Amino acid sequence: MKSKKWLASLGVTSLLAASILSGCSSDDASKGDSSSSGDKKVTVTLAGWGGNPTEEKLLKQTLEDFEAKHKNIDVKYEVISEQYMDVMKTRLIGGKGPDVFYLDAFEAPALIETGVVEPLNDYVTDDFDVEDFEKPLLDAFQVDGKTYGFPKDYSTLALFYNKKMLADAGVEVPKTWDEFQAAAKKLTKNGVYGYGVAPELARMYWLAQSNGGDVVKDDKANFASKEVVDSLQPIIDMHNKDKSAVEPKEVGVTWGGEIFGQEKAAMVIEGNWAIPFLKDTFPGVDYGTAELPTVNGKKSTMAYSVAYVMNAASEKKEAAWELLSYLTGKEGMETWTSKGYALPTRKSVAEKLGFDKDELRGPLVAGASYATVWSEGTNLPIITNNFNNQFLSAFLGDRPLDEALKEAEKQANSEIQSK
Repeated sequence: MKSKKWLASLGVTSLLAASILSGCSSDDASKGDSSSSGDKKVTVTLAGWGGNPTEEKLLKQTLEDFEAKHKNIDVKYEVISEQYMDVMKTRLIGGKGPDVFYLDAFEAPALIETGVVEPLNDYVTDDFDVEDFEKPLLDAFQVDGKTYGFPKDYSTLALFYNKKMLADAGVEVPKTWDEFQAAAKKLTKNGVYGYGVAPELARMYWLAQSNGGDVVKDDKANFASKEVVDSLQPIIDMHNKDKSAVEPKEVGVTWGGEIFGQEKAAMVIEGNWAIPFLKDTFPGVDYGTAELPTVNGKKSTMAYSVAYVMNAASEKKEAAWELLSYLTGKEGMETWTSKGYALPTRKSVAEKLGFDKDELRGPLVAGASYATVWSEGTNLPIITNNFNNQFLSAFLGDRPLDEALKEAEKQANSEIQSK
């Protein structure tokens, strides 16, 4: 593969040379940070993109708990609120990256390939209990048998349905994709649509592959295949023929939680983030959640996850691991996810907090074991951009779906080839 990736474009050898000169990537440096000896304090830097006030408070509490248990380690936390990955890449290239940082599964394959993320296998001890993580979420941060990050939280997708609207229409909660399409038609009336849909690959990847197709194959776009087109054609038909599906922007709102909260759609497919949003913004809406409808008798959903990872050039690797392992360990994760704004990636923590039995979050937790994580090779950003641009044209009725996706696939693979 031709290489013009962001790191290579600035010279891998330059980065390695800088690391050697500074001594920051050597084994001796990683073992000499005094994190365990207690003879001096070590400051570990942590970077993330922040969150809502409740999440920020929970993270602050988790970090305070860590420092109370590790008197010789201080944590300096930095919020990068805009252009997070661009800022992070620039800092990593310049040798000024944080010791520990957030990494989205979507971005993970490409960043791991550059060599700037530290493999963690040699740091893990038996009491860390790697088997406790939901397997699909952990797999998203593993390459060739090496683990480069441990997922801190996640969300799957679930079906959100308006209880009153379904009851008034005499509709049962749909369990299959055919039932879902029929329910959407029946629920569409009086200015309310059956389904508020987000016409983008990140939300429909699970459906696109439901007939055995591969959206990505050999790290190239493959979404023009008949299997993928056939899987997605019902979305086009629901919008253009049945008129039972609508994009939120078409009714003057921005996303699925809002169209559902305003009761302009009886059903949406959303993640855990919609639960606190609806509670705070639309507390009067009586709704339920369910696992996504099965397609061809098979359960499927998406999962979106973020891991804590370690900078391969860190000079404080022992202390960095102490922090990373606490944040993704059972105690730290329980504090961080205790309010339900984020779901714990450890099965034992989800059970202890009762999320697996929670009326609203239970279906989201149930999906974690079989979810497809939003992470597929190093070229997924290119593939996604081209898919979204052309899929929308078919969704709006401007051209046939097969034609739109064929053009998008050709363009995506041309861009990949020219990298």
